[in-house]
Amino acid sequence: MKKKFLDLGLQPLANSFLTTRKKKEFKYNLSICFDTKTFLVSLIKSVNPKKQYTEFYAHRASESKTAREAFKNVAFNLQKRFNPKLSMEIGSNDGVFIRNFKKNKIISVEPCLNLAKITKKLGFTTYPDFWDMKISKKISKKHGKLDLIYSANTISHIPDLDETFLATNNILSEKGVLVIEDPSLLEVIKNNTYDQFYDEHVYVFSAIAISKITEKHNLELFDINYSSVHGGSMRYFICKKGAFYKKTLRLKKQIKEEYRKKMDKLSTYLKFASRVKKSKYDLIKLLKKLKKQKKKIISYGATYKSTTIFNYCKLGRYIDYVVDTTKNKQGKFTPGQHLKIIKPELGFNDSVDYAYLGAWNFKDEIVKKEKNFIKRGGKFITHTPKVKII
Repeated sequence: MKKKFLDLGLQPLANSFLTTRKKKEFKYNLSICFDTKTFLVSLIKSVNPKKQYTEFYAHRASESKTAREAFKNVAFNLQKRFNPKLSMEIGSNDGVFIRNFKKNKIISVEPCLNLAKITKKLGFTTYPDFWDMKISKKISKKHGKLDLIYSANTISHIPDLDETFLATNNILSEKGVLVIEDPSLLEVIKNNTYDQFYDEHVYVFSAIAISKITEKHNLELFDINYSSVHGGSMRYFICKKGAFYKKTLRLKKQIKEEYRKKMDKLSTYLKFASRVKKSKYDLIKLLKKLKKQKKKIISYGATYKSTTIFNYCKLGRYIDYVVDTTKNKQGKFTPGQHLKIIKPELGFNDSVDYAYLGAWNFKDEIVKKEKNFIKRGGKFITHTPKVKII
């Protein structure tokens, strides 16, 4: 049974960066629930993917040095460990992962046409489709079974998990492995990173939930890996039930830890919701205080996650503008709060006193890059794990 535990209010689509402040926006209610039977944490009502993943999709994974290095490492490790003859990525974005493979060794599926064009131009076989049984059968017929399927920050975006895993089982070879990487629910609870909830994140997974949903489709979770990317992600290794992969000790430890942290109990999520409300109160209180002191506050990073924070806390009245390195976001306005997005070279100048970390998951990269800001007395603000000035 699904039980609502958190309401983050009326929200715009996280990727709907505007060309003008006057444009009307589609909005939806961002409410989160816990399923007492499957232990899945999800949006109560998901948004139609065709509204989200269009030819105007803004995110470019390869524009972050941290992301490029992380995907390069995981590509190398997966090829070394499983030695796949043919691999596939579901949700290839601009090719940040598949670029680490030989072009005849990997294919990709990417529903955003502007992104699919990028990888096609690079010479990779790319299917501009949503992942479902129809495209699974089409690829299987043309390419045969796959030894490795990788998907980072995509499976959690697909509303129909049943079809997702049915389609995967259909195309996996007998010893094939599905590796999915998504934000870790345990880390979200631990660090109070409630901005991991937005329209694209239909689910935020735990290992116990992944174990249950894969079992339902004759698949089996056999290993797990922690990744620091996106503020703490989990990499889940899944095979067909009965394949020769044995459950690892680290998976057993993770599942034991999640039960110890009571991630199978509604009470855990109700306590989390209380901390979220306090975080909102503390952040607004801090920003109000700084504004009274005539301090200039901007945001560093027009991230999808920051859309949740900006709109839940109504930060448009405290933040002057946002700086972001992503070229196709620059010159536009943030969803909902309509803050102007400009180049860091233009906006991150000596007039700035405080910078809210919209891209808190890249904190180390940002702090290293902006040493001069800190040297002259500039400070960063974060809400995770609690509201504080860095």
